[in-house]
Amino acid sequence: MIAADTSTWIAFLGGNDGTDVQLLASALSDHSVAMTPAVLAELLSDPVLPASTVSMLCDLPLMSPAAGYWERAGRLRAKVRARKRKARLADALIAQSCIDSETSLITRDRDFRAFAEAAGLNIAAG
Repeated sequence: MIAADTSTWIAFLGGNDGTDVQLLASALSDHSVAMTPAVLAELLSDPVLPASTVSMLCDLPLMSPAAGYWERAGRLRAKVRARKRKARLADALIAQSCIDSETSLITRDRDFRAFAEAAGLNIAAG
């Protein structure tokens, strides 16, 4: 399984091109995409998202947080911030979901590099 960040999903849904979009398209055709709860919440926050897109996104396997997830996500964010790097809460939640499930993250958002450096997040594209 592989997960995609909101930035990649937005590019994919918008018909943009890029290595990350191509990886996501391939993973979707292979049925190997899992959705992190934070990415799903971000995507569903779009008030004009077509119903068919909402249905497709909600039909993907959803990663479930394991016990201690919130504490690990908080500590991960603190670790990145201690290195004077940008660590948005949603990014920390996405990164921790992927780290916990040993799932690679497809992203075009360079901010995730800080999570890769601090905690070994595996970035598939970026």
